[in-house]
Amino acid sequence: MNPNPGDNTIGIFQNHCPTFDELLKRETRMQKIKVAIVGVGNCASAFLQGIEYYKDKNNTQAIGLMHWDIGGYTPCDIEVVAAFDIDKRKVGHDLSRAVFADPNCSTVICDSLPLSGTTVLMGKILDGVSGHMQNYPDHRTFLTSDHSQPDKTKMVNILKESGAHILLNYLPVGSEEATRFYAECALEAQVAFINNIPVFIASDPKWAGRFAKHQVPLIGDDIKSQLGATITHRVLTDLFKKRGVKLERTYQLNTGGNTDFLNMLNRQRLSSKKKSKTEAVQSVAANRLENENIHIGPSDYVPWQNDNKIAFIRMEGKLFADVPMNLELRLSVEDSPNSAGVAIDAVRCAKLALDRKTGGVLEAPSAYFCKHPARQFTDDEAYQMIQRFIKSQDG
Repeated sequence: MNPNPGDNTIGIFQNHCPTFDELLKRETRMQKIKVAIVGVGNCASAFLQGIEYYKDKNNTQAIGLMHWDIGGYTPCDIEVVAAFDIDKRKVGHDLSRAVFADPNCSTVICDSLPLSGTTVLMGKILDGVSGHMQNYPDHRTFLTSDHSQPDKTKMVNILKESGAHILLNYLPVGSEEATRFYAECALEAQVAFINNIPVFIASDPKWAGRFAKHQVPLIGDDIKSQLGATITHRVLTDLFKKRGVKLERTYQLNTGGNTDFLNMLNRQRLSSKKKSKTEAVQSVAANRLENENIHIGPSDYVPWQNDNKIAFIRMEGKLFADVPMNLELRLSVEDSPNSAGVAIDAVRCAKLALDRKTGGVLEAPSAYFCKHPARQFTDDEAYQMIQRFIKSQDG
């Protein structure tokens, strides 16, 4: 009798001698996926806590994940080996403590985390901090550290020495220069890059070409939440199309109280965010709406909401015989945990690409996990693509 029902290894040996492929898969399972994180904010906090939360789970207990096993990797196979931030309450501290420091306000999934042994290092500021944020209380905003900032050579060396396989970008929206800096570092260090924010790297042909040339995996741009405003809006828009309802106008308004929403009060930083979210919906509509008939984007910062995000969606259209209809939806979610499971899947897909020696933009993971991939697909198409990718049928 198998003493551990969650462990298939014993079952393999009971039934037959393991094949070379099975032994190789078991060896792969033993390897940690080493990740470096840029930006130790709410999303990084939910990501790290989520890995700890699922550590003692098995596939029958893994509620809330899109995939428990991806190519032999489970969430507990992820290890964060390097982290970068610019806040003095995080720089120089163990990552497991830094994720709970102000101004983070994400839902506490685990009351405490074991010391990680990974110290948060000073990152490159560039345009990563908006000037208006200095006008808010300390516990709500960034307090810039006076540690010296690394140049590209130092950053590349840190990534190499850490043994990181993947670099996760969690910088604030609008960090165009900073994102390009870290993308350059990932290329030079030969580290896969997952771009979780709406700065266009994977969807920029020049950047995509560079990652392909260097055979470095790239996933992006702008992570979709597990069940957030954008994915919900897309599904409803696709439903209108499939049911023959003419969509005439729509909006999506979002409010929240975390540093992401505070940062986005600077409307100059929002152009790529609005484009990313708008295109995600336009791409699945039966016919593209005129700009005046579609409005999607963050609308306001409400401090007491903390990491809770509230989205209001309205859609107006015409049914049979031009009879008008409208739909209104209110969605309330904890913002950062809503993306953490998606990031955990993206990390494992990036590691699969590294194992397979596949570089450049990973089309299936980008289409399924991101709002602004190089090519848009319907969510049904993207779902089928990611299943094939995981099973090695395509990239």
